[in-house]
Amino acid sequence: MGRVQDKVAIVTGAASGVGKEDAILLAREGARVVLTDVNEEAGRAVAEQIGARQALFVRHDIASEDDWLKVMKLTHESFGGLDILVNNAAILAYGTIEDTSLELWQKIQKVNSDGYFLGCKHALLAMKERGGGSIINMSSMAGIGGVSSFCAYSASKGAVAAMTRSIAAHCRSKGYKIRCNSIHPDGIKTPMVSGLHTTLKPGQMPSVREKDPKQIMARFAEPQDIANLVLFLASDESRFIQGAEMRIDNGYLMWAD
Repeated sequence: MGRVQDKVAIVTGAASGVGKEDAILLAREGARVVLTDVNEEAGRAVAEQIGARQALFVRHDIASEDDWLKVMKLTHESFGGLDILVNNAAILAYGTIEDTSLELWQKIQKVNSDGYFLGCKHALLAMKERGGGSIINMSSMAGIGGVSSFCAYSASKGAVAAMTRSIAAHCRSKGYKIRCNSIHPDGIKTPMVSGLHTTLKPGQMPSVREKDPKQIMARFAEPQDIANLVLFLASDESRFIQGAEMRIDNGYLMWAD
């Protein structure tokens, strides 16, 4: 217990799924947490579950710089500063390069790329005042290996990975005690993923590997599996880890058949 005692964290997309588990685990380990999401009802319920002394919910569109400024202001006023940012909120939609419209492409980049850029930029400024911190960006295996069925999403997560490395290099060269790392899950059992699969048409499954039921189950992690790594990267235990791309994929890239 107490692995992030007295640290202050912002977790985006904290109303459900991985973000919810991140927020609950960080709070359990001693952090004060600002939970953000566009889903106000569910987000407030998670904050109430954690408790008013440790948690604050803020409605937040991560693609809006004004919203980021509001979140940073409320975080400082409520808890005195920022030590941890978990950029977790994202959107996912089916579309190969042939199926993806410019409108869908721009919609996904606006949230998944622009939103993470804004979070990193404003979190870094806040952490400089604090004297250090940890930025954790949720990327994806789609940003490393590529998934044909999710062209825009794969591109957005690839951008997150590259930006993470750039920020890490910048902080190291400037001597900031701010770390920036990315997490690359494969499938996760979350409402976003479950909701997507109900809308797919026959033949739109991302990979032939998913025809094997055992492989489907092996590829899908629980949100808690991701939260455990988030906690490690948020804590001082990972103080020498900078610019890393950490896969949680049960060896997916090593598939040989």
